[in-house]
Amino acid sequence: MMQTYLVGGAVRDQLLDYPVKEKDWVVVGATVDEMLAAGYQQVGSDFPVFLHPKTKDEHALARTERKTAPGYRGFEVHASPDVSLEEDLRRRDLTINAMAQDADGQLIDPYHGRADLEKKLLRHVSPAFAEDPVRILRVARFAARYAHLGFSVAEETTELMSQMVQHGDVDALVAERVWQEFYKALGERNPDVFIEVLRSCGALKIILPEIDALFGVPQPIEHHPEIDTGIHTMMVLQQASLLSDDEDTRFAALCHDLGKALTPQENWPSHYGHEANGIKPIQQLCKRLRIPNAFRELASVTAKYHLHVHRAFEIKTGTLLRTLEQVDALRKPERFEKFLLACTADSRGRTGYEHKAYPQADYYRQALQIIKEVDIQALKDAGLEGKAMAEAIHRARESALKNNLQKPADALPD
Repeated sequence: MMQTYLVGGAVRDQLLDYPVKEKDWVVVGATVDEMLAAGYQQVGSDFPVFLHPKTKDEHALARTERKTAPGYRGFEVHASPDVSLEEDLRRRDLTINAMAQDADGQLIDPYHGRADLEKKLLRHVSPAFAEDPVRILRVARFAARYAHLGFSVAEETTELMSQMVQHGDVDALVAERVWQEFYKALGERNPDVFIEVLRSCGALKIILPEIDALFGVPQPIEHHPEIDTGIHTMMVLQQASLLSDDEDTRFAALCHDLGKALTPQENWPSHYGHEANGIKPIQQLCKRLRIPNAFRELASVTAKYHLHVHRAFEIKTGTLLRTLEQVDALRKPERFEKFLLACTADSRGRTGYEHKAYPQADYYRQALQIIKEVDIQALKDAGLEGKAMAEAIHRARESALKNNLQKPADALPD
C-alpha cells in the first residue's frame, strides 16, 4: 500500500521551530506507473522524483543507494515498492535529516535525530556518509546555519570527515557542487563557521587553499590586535554578515586579503602591496570553482582598493576621485555600495573594533554624490569631445570635490 511521509529538512526545522522553506516527501510502496496514474509529474532523471499534481512539492520513491564509482554521480540507485522508509532514511547524511512524519503527524526517528537536535549535534547516520564527499560541504553548511543555536559537529563525524580528506575523497569533488554548497553557505547566518568546519577536518586546504593559506600569517599588532590574518578574515566575514545578506558582499569580504598569503615571510608582519597581489588568487579561485563574474569583480575591486577607503581622510582629492573612477562607482552604484560595506566589515573585523564607527564609507558616499551633480552638459555645449572632454570632466569633478567635500567630525585616523 502506498504511504507518503514528510521527510528531511521540513521535519527537522519544524522541531527546531525554524522557518520551513520547502517540503520534501518520500513515497513508500509505490511504482513509477502508479505515481503517474495518480497525476504526479516525473522530473527526476537519476532516480524517480515527482511533482505533486496540486502542491508541486517534490515526492521521491523510497530508494537505497550503493557506491559504484568515484565522484558524486558514482551511485547505483534502487527504487522499488519493497524499499522501506527506514532503508530510505538510512542513506541520508545527518541524523537530524533522517527523520520522517506520517500523515497523522507522528514522528518516525529510527536514527535518533530528535535526540541529536536536543544535544545540538550534527552527527552522520551511518558509515555510508563517507561514500559522498559533498556531505562534508553539507555538514559545514548546516553548521553555518545553526551555529547561532549552539549546534556543533559531533567529534566522530569530524573524525570521519578527516579520514575522507586523508583518503583523497575530497579530490573527487567537482567545481559545480563545491560552488553550489559554498554559495549557499555564504547566505547562511554564520558563513565563517562553514570555513572553520572545513578547516577542522583538513578539507579547507584542498577546497579553498587560498583561504586556508591565510591562517598563521601575522599582521602588525598595532593595526590588528588579533594578529593572525586567518582569524582577521573570519572576523571580517562575521562583520560582513551583520552588514549585508548579499552573498557577493560576503565573498568579497572573505577574499579581500588573499594577497597577504603571498607575502615573503622575511617581510612579515608587513604586507606591502598585498592589495594588488590579491587579484591573482581571487582569479584562480573563481576560475577553479567557476564562480560568477559578478563575485570575481566585486572581490577584485575590494582587494585592490580597500586601503584607499581606509585612508580616505589622508589621501589627496585627486586620488579619491581616481578611486571612484577605477571602481566604476558612477556606472555601478549598487556594486560600489557593496564595496563600501566590505570595507566597513574589514575595518570592524579586528579585535576591539567590532562596534567602531567607520566614517570613511559615508565620506566616499558623499564624494560620489558630489561628482554625480557635476554639470556635464555645460561641457558638451562648449564643444568639447574625446580626450579633451574626458579631461575637462575629470577637472570639473576634482574641483567640485575640493569645494564641497567635507570631512566628518569623527574623521580621525585609527
